[in-house]
Amino acid sequence: MKSGMDIGSFHFDQPVFLAPMAGVTDTAYRIIAHDMGCPLCYAEMVSSQGIHFRNEKTLSMLASEPEERPLAMQIFAATPEMAAEAAAFVEARGTSDILDFNMGCPAPKIVKNHEGSALMRDPERAFAIMKAVRRAVKMPFTVKMRLGWDEENINAVELAKLAEKAGVDAIAVHGRTRAQFYAGQADWQKIAEVKQAVSIPVIANGDVRTCADLKKILEVTGADGVMIGRGAQGNPWIFKRMTHYLATGEELPPPTMQERAEVIMRHLDLLLKYKGDYIGPREMRKHATWYTRGITHGAVLRDKFNRATTRKDFEIILEEHLK
Repeated sequence: MKSGMDIGSFHFDQPVFLAPMAGVTDTAYRIIAHDMGCPLCYAEMVSSQGIHFRNEKTLSMLASEPEERPLAMQIFAATPEMAAEAAAFVEARGTSDILDFNMGCPAPKIVKNHEGSALMRDPERAFAIMKAVRRAVKMPFTVKMRLGWDEENINAVELAKLAEKAGVDAIAVHGRTRAQFYAGQADWQKIAEVKQAVSIPVIANGDVRTCADLKKILEVTGADGVMIGRGAQGNPWIFKRMTHYLATGEELPPPTMQERAEVIMRHLDLLLKYKGDYIGPREMRKHATWYTRGITHGAVLRDKFNRATTRKDFEIILEEHLK
């Protein structure tokens, strides 16, 4: 099994990373993923505009705990000036170890502001932003991109070469275009073309849910590491299973319902700690439905979760189910 990669001064023996996901990869989930063996978590993306205007909610997203380090913070921006200012602010904050820049988010509200994957339509601007960020910070710097805007405009190789030229330390490539959003299949072969075009590390992303997927994506792409997004929703065990697989070649069994219940409650307790008694349980609903995907009587359980408003509610629902 191929293993080991560097991002700047950081070395990762089993490079299976948690992808940045808005509304998912907050402190609570990152701590759990880290406990489950994830060597590097990417935080949910943070607006450079929000940092510039010192928006309270934005700044709160830059908080972290010692037990989730090393940690990568991700910013998004439309201009070199805004990106550089935000990058310097994040570095000075000292709450993360790696800075990531988003050129992959397909959300319409991001794209309409010339941010996220919109930058793949403007390589000149993307290059200027990457150079500005590299000048602004000393910390390791990565970028996350897609294959291109649409099927007719696949330019990840061009962008990756510009990233390398700008001094970026590693590139994560999601094997879909912006036009695909999250539909269809990720094109791992196109990620392989990026890997062959640059000498900096490449992290492959898209459709990795099992150890067989992990083995295949590494074989097809030749990538240095893998980033897990939706496959990690309600499934932090994926990191324990995949890092173990890379290290030993053997697959661990999936979690039992008892293990799922314990982690659901731990996740809820962390959400209560960081988000309070009102928001915590309500945010936990979506996580709890993900944690119980594919289990017997799962639909009934999820229906109950979606009405839960307190810690006690979750406790009772799980106890009844375990009986």
